[in-house]
Amino acid sequence: MNIFTPDLDRKPSREEAEQALAVLRRWAGKAHDAEIDALDPVVARLVPGAAPEAYPDLARQYPTDFRVTPAYKASLPDLQNGPSSLIRGENRAIQHVGISNFRLPIQYHTRDNGDLTLETSVTGTVSLDADKKGINMSRIMRSFYAHADKTFSFEVIEAALDDYKSDLESFDARIMMRLSFPMKVESLRSGLTGYQYYDIALELVEAAGVRRKIMHVDYVYSSTCPCSLELSEHARRARGQLATPHSQRSVARLSVELTGSECLWFEDLVDMCRRAVPTETQVMVKREDEQAFAELNAANPIFVEDAARLFAEQLQADPRVGDYRVIASHQESLHSHDAVSVLTEGPTFAQDSLDPKLFTTLFHIG
Repeated sequence: MNIFTPDLDRKPSREEAEQALAVLRRWAGKAHDAEIDALDPVVARLVPGAAPEAYPDLARQYPTDFRVTPAYKASLPDLQNGPSSLIRGENRAIQHVGISNFRLPIQYHTRDNGDLTLETSVTGTVSLDADKKGINMSRIMRSFYAHADKTFSFEVIEAALDDYKSDLESFDARIMMRLSFPMKVESLRSGLTGYQYYDIALELVEAAGVRRKIMHVDYVYSSTCPCSLELSEHARRARGQLATPHSQRSVARLSVELTGSECLWFEDLVDMCRRAVPTETQVMVKREDEQAFAELNAANPIFVEDAARLFAEQLQADPRVGDYRVIASHQESLHSHDAVSVLTEGPTFAQDSLDPKLFTTLFHIG
C-alpha cells in the first residue's frame, strides 16, 4: 500500500519538535541501555540523563608546519555565501556593500611634474541581491591589488571593477579612491614657494549598466564679506573710525562628471577653482605676501552664493565636464554658525535630502 505524504518536506513547527522530543524521552524511560546505545549520538544526547559529550583535548600551540590542502580548504565553512535561510532581518536587496579605507600606494600621472606615487584610500562596493546572504569582502581587495601596480587611469579602475563584479556576481559596483595631491605654489610677492595639498577623490560608478567617472576636489580659500567690507569703509569715511571687514577660511567641494575623451587633470580642476575665486589660502608668507593677501581679499569680496555661481561658471564652460555639483561653506568669523550653499547641474548629483553631517566634512584643520 502506498502512503502519500504531501508535507514530507515541510519544516516541522516548534510545537511538533517539542512533541517529538517528549515521545523520545518516554521511549527512553522504558528502553534498555543497549537500545539507547544504538541511537545516533546526536539523538542520544537528547535522552534524559545522557552523559555530556567529552570535550576534546585541543592543541594549544600554533601549528607552523600545517599546510592547507584543496580538500581542507573545501571543507571550511563560508557563512557569507550560505543559503538565503541564513539571512537576518528583511530579505531585501542592498545597494552598496563592501569595504572602505583600505590603503595602498598608487602611481599617478600629473600634468606638470611627471609621475607621483601617493598613498590612496580605496572604497569598493557592489550591489547585493535579495536572497543572497552576503559577499566575500576580501575579493574586492584581491581584485584591486591585481591592478594596483599600474599607473592610475580610469581604464585601470574599470578593469578592477570588472574583476570584482565578476567574482562577486553583482550587477552594480563602485570604486572610490581618495588621495591628497600636492601642487607647488608661489607666494604672492616674495617669490617663495611651498606645497599646497588638495583632497581629491575619484569615483567609478556603475548602476543599471551605465558607468560614470566622477572627480571631487576640495578647494580652500578666504572669503571676505562684501557687506562687512562696505560697512568698514563707511565707518572710516563717515566717522574716521578704524574698522576691518570679517574674513574666514572657506571650503568648496567641486564634484564633476567627466565626459568626452580629453583628460581633465587634477591641476586643471584646481586652476578652474583659482580662476573662479583667486583668494586661495597661502603656504609661504612674508610681510609683503600678507599685505598682498589683504589687498587680494579686498578686490574679491564674496558671499557664499557668489562663490557657488563663480565655480559653476568655470565648470559650465569646460566641455570635459558633464553634470556637476558645487558645495560651498564659509566658516564665519562674525557668527557662530556657517554660511553654506549647494548648486547642482544635471541628474547625477541632484538630490532632495542631504547627509546630515555633509557640511561638517568641509572643515580643513592644519
